[in-house]
This record gives sequence, C-alpha cells and structure tokens, in this order.
Amino acid sequence: MKKKWYDYLWIATLLYMSLGFFNIMFAWLGLICFFVPLIMSFTGFGKGYCNRYCGRGQLFGILGGGLGLSRKKDIPKWMKSKGFRYGFLIFFFVMFFQMLWNTYLVFAGASGLRQIVTLLWTFKLPWNWAYHGTFFTEGVAQFAFGFYGVMLTSTVLGLVTMILFKPRSWCVYCPMGTMTQLIAKGKMKSHKGCKRRKLGVS
Repeated sequence: MKKKWYDYLWIATLLYMSLGFFNIMFAWLGLICFFVPLIMSFTGFGKGYCNRYCGRGQLFGILGGGLGLSRKKDIPKWMKSKGFRYGFLIFFFVMFFQMLWNTYLVFAGASGLRQIVTLLWTFKLPWNWAYHGTFFTEGVAQFAFGFYGVMLTSTVLGLVTMILFKPRSWCVYCPMGTMTQLIAKGKMKSHKGCKRRKLGVS
C-alpha cells in the first residue's frame, strides 16, 4: 500500500521533542497536537486524528512494531476500563491546570521564571540550557517549560507501555483520545436526540 503524507507525521514528533531540548520555546508547537484533535472531534471527524494523524502513535508503532522494541503483550483490562481512563484524564487535567496556574503567577509577577521541566509530574529536571531569552514576557517561557514537561511525560509513559505491552498501548488511555471519544459520543447522542425530536418520538 502506497504511503500517504500523514504516514510520516512521526518525524514531526521526533523533531518536536528534539527542538524542545535545544530551545524550549518550540514547546508551543505542541498546542497543534492539543487543539487539532479537539477541533476535528467537534466538527464530526470523531477520533480521526488519533487513528490517522497522531505522529506519536505512529512513532510507537514503528519503535514497537517495526523495530521490535515491544513485548507485544495485551494491555491489562484495568487499563482499558472507563474508571482508569477517566481517572487518568481527570488527573491529567489537574496537572495541566496546575501548569497554567504557575504560568499565570509568572505573568502576574508573583513568581519568577523556573527553568525546569517536570517529568512524570514529580521529577524536576533543570532545563536552563534550552532557554535563550524571549521577546515576550517570561510567562510565555514558563508555559513552554510546563507544556514541554507534559509532552515529555506523556511520551515517556507511552514508551514504557509500548515496551511492556503492545506498541500503541498508550493510545488506550491517552487523555486526548479519551476526550475526543467523549466528544464523539456526545455529538452522536445529540444527533440522535435531534433526529428523534424531528420524528416526534419521545
């Protein structure tokens, strides 16, 4: 089967992680992977981004499948459960809003710029070599450090589950995948509700 352009988006994932290592301001590009899936879901494409355009999922598929770095074991049932996936989504949001709060504090001048990247929401890694100043307020840089930490953490988790289980096991509990699935289900229910009302069915 001839490959399409989107089959090479794993290269963009590698570039993103590499560029953020040398210049933290490139972390802002990660917002593309945050907003595009949501926009696609809200406009009727469901989980189209996850199934076709997610470069990170492609990368895990190549490393785990193509290069054989995965044990190719089934992911545990509890990791597939709604409780775990929704709980992880909530936890992810708490950490994300904590990152936004720290960014706000720097914007407001209540806190100074912290040139660190937090890995797995616990380990604070000095990342000062990747900051070369900014024309904007330091709050812009603070967001970059925080967001790169989120992206690095999710990538590490994806690599760990790729090794332990099937290559794209991260996709099972990925917060973005869970969100797009919820949006798709909500739109489907809304569509069915509108259809029933048009037909006069209570």
